[in-house]
Formats: sequence, structure tokens, C-alpha cells
Amino acid sequence: MSGVWVFKNGVVRRENPGGGESCGSRRRKILVYLPTNEVITSNEMLATKLAELGWELYPSTPDLVQFHKRSSVHLISVPRDFSRFTSVHMYDIVVKCRNVFEVRDA
Repeated sequence: MSGVWVFKNGVVRRENPGGGESCGSRRRKILVYLPTNEVITSNEMLATKLAELGWELYPSTPDLVQFHKRSSVHLISVPRDFSRFTSVHMYDIVVKCRNVFEVRDA
């Protein structure tokens, strides 16, 4: 495991010599709706799929979209800007909607 430790903008990261990817880099993840094997690409698409499962829009902050299911205490929160949708949000959805969604490597 070779590399160079670089301190930049308050963050320490190990980079491989020759300009390769840093050790901390990860593959991009995608959220897949299993019944149709569709990749979720927008908040509108996610809202449609969640509505089919009984999730309702819940009042939230300007930067979040939240969904609530009346039969549970769970709340799903995702950023209103879909470009900020991360694997943390994806796994939150997978845990709360078991056997319906799956996170995969892109």
C-alpha cells in the first residue's frame, strides 16, 4: 500500500503516485426499483414509486423532501436537489422499503 498523504482544504487524503485515484475513492452507487428493475434518476420518480408503496409527502424544510408512511414511525428524507442524493440516502430507503429497492454499483 503505497501512496502520498496530502493535506488540502482541511482534509487529509492518501493519493497514489502517478495521479491515480485516491485510496478513499469509491464507486458511484445507484438506487434500483426492483419490481421493474428501473434506476431511480429523479425525486419525481422516487416520489411516484414511494407513493405506490403507501408513502406520503411530509412537510419539510426547503432543502429536503420527506416521506412518511402512516402505518409506521419511519421518515425518509432526501435532498430536494437530486445531484446531492448520496448512498446514505439510498441505504435509508432500502432499509425502510425492504425487498423493493436495492443499491448497486454504477
